[in-house]
Amino acid sequence: MFTKILIANRGEIACRVAATARRMGIATVAVYSDADAHAKHVAACDESVHIGPAPAKESYLCADKIIAAALATGAQAIHPGYGFLSENAGFAQACADAGLVFIGPPASAIDAMGSKSAAKALMEKAAVPLVPGYHGERQESDFLRAEADRIGYPVLLKASAGGGGKGMRVVERSEDFEAALASCKREAISSFGDDRVLVEKYLTRPRHIEIQVFADGHGHCVYLFERDCSVQRRHQKVLEEAPAPGMHPDRRAAMGEAAVAAARAVGYVGAGTVEFIANQDGSFYFMEMNTRLQVEHPVTEMITGLDLVEWQLRVAAGETLPLKQEQLRLHGHAIEARIYAENPEKGFLPSIGTLTRMRSAPAVEFTLAAPGATQPAAVRIDAGVREGDAISPFYDPMIAKLIVWGEDRDAALRNMARALAQYQVVGLATNIGFLQRLIAGQAFATADLDTGLIERHRETLFPTPARPTTETLALASAALLQQEKRGQANNDPWAQTSGWRLNMPLRRTLSFEDESGHSSVTIDYAGDGQHWQLQVDGSTHTLALHESDTESLLINLDGRTLRAHVAREGQWLHLFDGRSQHSLRYLDPMAHAGHAEAEGGRLTAPMPGKIVALLVEQGASVAQGTPLLIMEAMKMEHTIAAPSAGTVEALRYAVGDQVAEGAQLLDFKAA
Repeated sequence: MFTKILIANRGEIACRVAATARRMGIATVAVYSDADAHAKHVAACDESVHIGPAPAKESYLCADKIIAAALATGAQAIHPGYGFLSENAGFAQACADAGLVFIGPPASAIDAMGSKSAAKALMEKAAVPLVPGYHGERQESDFLRAEADRIGYPVLLKASAGGGGKGMRVVERSEDFEAALASCKREAISSFGDDRVLVEKYLTRPRHIEIQVFADGHGHCVYLFERDCSVQRRHQKVLEEAPAPGMHPDRRAAMGEAAVAAARAVGYVGAGTVEFIANQDGSFYFMEMNTRLQVEHPVTEMITGLDLVEWQLRVAAGETLPLKQEQLRLHGHAIEARIYAENPEKGFLPSIGTLTRMRSAPAVEFTLAAPGATQPAAVRIDAGVREGDAISPFYDPMIAKLIVWGEDRDAALRNMARALAQYQVVGLATNIGFLQRLIAGQAFATADLDTGLIERHRETLFPTPARPTTETLALASAALLQQEKRGQANNDPWAQTSGWRLNMPLRRTLSFEDESGHSSVTIDYAGDGQHWQLQVDGSTHTLALHESDTESLLINLDGRTLRAHVAREGQWLHLFDGRSQHSLRYLDPMAHAGHAEAEGGRLTAPMPGKIVALLVEQGASVAQGTPLLIMEAMKMEHTIAAPSAGTVEALRYAVGDQVAEGAQLLDFKAA
């Protein structure tokens, strides 16, 4: 077994690998960019090496720097994690050439599966079912459009070298093909350095089911059951679970055997995932093989009691697989939710900022019982950031992976709902509220799954913002009153906040706003500093405040006890009541109003990025919703559209220009 390994990655996967290595007594080396000098994964390892500036192409994608760091620190092997260089055949070969073990498949297997087109040709020879489509080398636009016309719409364009949902477009009509192809190729060349695409028939209401395979260097290969990853947005997974709901044992065996056949066809070694698209009728087709550990591998670990990173290390060190196929058992049900810094209500736009507060459900650090043991922990959190850390524009905005286990799917769902409700994140937007609505929705709760679930249930998943309840407004008001009580000076009559007045009690109005609009609460002070009368929407309520600590709030509203955790961020009050988060902006009458950030006719960059396409010319008259330009940020394309009918008076940037968050992109005059 190795005595020291280098982890060529960052974030939660680097922390995850380091945890298993520590348990096995293997020393670890972290690598880090300028942006990650104080990151959690650096602290999780025994030593660390700086490898360059923040952009990944100057640090985490620099194979020569990573190999030099491994050699300089005496590491014997390199674990690539996922993303970055994990599926780069050239990197795997460079490791071997340098005398280092690449903890993953051989370069030949990565190369074989790295091109989706070549992989599908191999799978056809191995008798693995394929989706109808064109997987060849010809890339002329007219030819690809003709192939799409032949296959029949809708079709799916996919980057041949892609993964992670990047470089994928659904095309509904022939006349939309060229624009979709151009966008797909731009994203593909940016993300993978290769703009080749393939065209496939887009199946309606398919499920995304993948099989975890594992092979050693001694000819053994097994499948560790399946994961259902159907719940996606922008072709990126949101929720994953194992086993797949409704999976019949015969179908599981057929898919598992097809996955093993796919792995054997390329001489696979190590952990890999064979992804299938499955029809509701039970038929399934090969999509691709990911030649690495998957983001969602924890759900497989939770139902098998196995540590897949430990298996990776043992296989890379030349050992045989710890178990045979007939020895593998699945137990219970596991679900994983990806907690992201993003705004679902704004097209899942990534959010950048500092995690000024991050609290979660009680969970265990990554630990698993020995193979064959029964119940694992009910809640597991794999995180690569801590409270106080920043989510930067340079890398994927994942905050954590929340994984829960239950004796059955219903128990796992209850554990997930409870764990999500206990999350408290302040400092940036997150998808936690969206995830809560998603798992509570009838479709997911009843396992009516397919890759279009989110779009199909958009109305319930993205509801019109509701006005805050009386309970929420009472808690927000009490939070302000409590802060005033704590801030008053002792024995100073001019600093008292009891509301005492000479001839009548004080009446005061507190104003708040959120995405639903403006709300106000009128407060009549009783004079004792503990009781108040609240007027909300014409109704009167009695409020009593109980003392608590600086982060907790306990009140009595009309005889009912309410509790919440409170975090104040400037004028914003964030209330966590054990079920959900409510954020209200307090409109302090003593604060300066300031100036509105947005001006009429101004369209600004939602985040730092690069201009990749200008879709209109200066002077163009456009209708509302017309795409004006395309930005690339965090490896995703974002289209800036006209807010109304009007005229483009000036374009301030050219294609290729980098722009800062909030930069004015163009001058626009509304009609």
